[in-house]
Amino acid sequence: MRSFFAKYKLFAIVFSILSAIIMGLFYNALQPKKTLAIYQPAMVNAELVDSTLQHVKKYHTIADFSLTNQNGRNITQQDYADKIYIADFFFTTCPTICPIMTKNMANIQERIIDDEDVLLLSHSVTPVIDSVAQLKKYAVEKGVLDAKWNLVTGDKKQIYELARKSYLAVKTDGNGGPFDMIHTENFILVDKERRIRGFYDGTKTEEIEKLMEDLEILKVSYRK
Repeated sequence: MRSFFAKYKLFAIVFSILSAIIMGLFYNALQPKKTLAIYQPAMVNAELVDSTLQHVKKYHTIADFSLTNQNGRNITQQDYADKIYIADFFFTTCPTICPIMTKNMANIQERIIDDEDVLLLSHSVTPVIDSVAQLKKYAVEKGVLDAKWNLVTGDKKQIYELARKSYLAVKTDGNGGPFDMIHTENFILVDKERRIRGFYDGTKTEEIEKLMEDLEILKVSYRK
């Protein structure tokens, strides 16, 4: 009799374990897959969007660009073709939020160092001051790796239009002065189709962690 119950006790234990595994697999299969929004101008605070685009609800992408990096090399959208990238706006003489943003971007650089699918792009909002030589000096000081991260300068009008009309990252289009664009602290996550997939406060550690989590979600979406 004892052997009879012992036999069925073992069966019950094995059955319980298998049932738990199967239920877990079903639960995971039924869970909705995490996806990221595709941001359109109409979804973003109107203060950050050029008035000509505030009504746009679909098909928004980052415009073509031609700028110069810290090594004097011309950088265009082709350098970011088929890449995910994280963009921001800064200037080398900024005494407030930019040093924190740059430190956090350097942290991201370290975490993506071996990831060939992800790059970084920082635009100077004071291109007259931020010459190639100034950007190079800043890049060396901050540990910028040329293969992962471009600091770019160039035509002021183009940079401001990119900020206002493509990246949706500034609070004003400026009045022509040397420090006229009120850039935000945002880091912008851009996918391989040049669409905005997220905005993150580049001065906050918890936002950087959220960005890294979303980056993984975005990367997974390209493996399917």
